[in-house]
Amino acid sequence: MKRLLSILLAALLSAAAPAWAADGTVTAGILKPGEALRGKFLQERRLQGFDAPLKTEGSYLLSPASGLLWRAEKPFAVVTMINGDGLVQLANGQETLRLPAARLPFLSRLFAVFEGALLGDWRKLSDQFTVAQSGNERDWTLALTPLKNGDAEVMPISRINVSGGRFVQKVEIVRVNGDSDRITFSDQTVVQDKPTPDEIQLFSKVKTP
Repeated sequence: MKRLLSILLAALLSAAAPAWAADGTVTAGILKPGEALRGKFLQERRLQGFDAPLKTEGSYLLSPASGLLWRAEKPFAVVTMINGDGLVQLANGQETLRLPAARLPFLSRLFAVFEGALLGDWRKLSDQFTVAQSGNERDWTLALTPLKNGDAEVMPISRINVSGGRFVQKVEIVRVNGDSDRITFSDQTVVQDKPTPDEIQLFSKVKTP
């Protein structure tokens, strides 16, 4: 579950690159209504007791209308679909995990928070995090710290560091136990929000009982 939380946080933040006003405040996100984001990722998981990180490579689609489609391609093919209805994971075309939103209310809350950030409403992040920003539109960083009144059991995170320029380039998620995930994004493109027939079918599995 911690790994899936990292995926959700990193992928949603990937589309939340802020636009900056003259006074240095965030005014908008990178996506406009009717748009989605496609890209590639390299996820490096560092665990206590291991010298080398565990690496995963793949691609993703983030559609505010449909949800997140996260395709791990190396070293194993695993597809994860997440939206406000819940989460489904497939390995080699077979369902290996299904978590309805009713069983994970925090998932729906997080998705709603970051859906706002996708469209530029960074104020919603203040419901779950303190937000510290620095830099400018070409080189910026955001530091997110979970509020102390949050649920540490479902969000055992000490901090999230986000950096980028036109797009988010890196997201680092540090857990309270010292483990961390670093996700580096590349080949990111804003596209019309029109998932392929295959992607529509995958998203539909989240609603299938």
